[in-house]
Amino acid sequence: MRKKGVRRQIEELAQSRVNDAVRLAFLKEEELEELKELDLSALTEFRRSGTGTVEMKFVDRLSALRWLAENERDPRAKRLYEALERGAQRLEGES
Repeated sequence: MRKKGVRRQIEELAQSRVNDAVRLAFLKEEELEELKELDLSALTEFRRSGTGTVEMKFVDRLSALRWLAENERDPRAKRLYEALERGAQRLEGES
């Protein structure tokens, strides 16, 4: 894959929504044909136990943004990442 393609995919992952992954958690067995229509690109793991408990893990958006900032020549990308990093640090300090 070319660097442009990698960059485009990482941009998409950084902006991806998890709505369809949450929808997947509530699909009933008779609705499984809907899987083809779901955008699950942000989903990295999905587990459903016999008791119905669901565990989902998603792409690390901050890591995707970090990669973009480090590999982008546009200084705005780096500033965006740095602002997100500061915001994340503030949120961690509040908990």
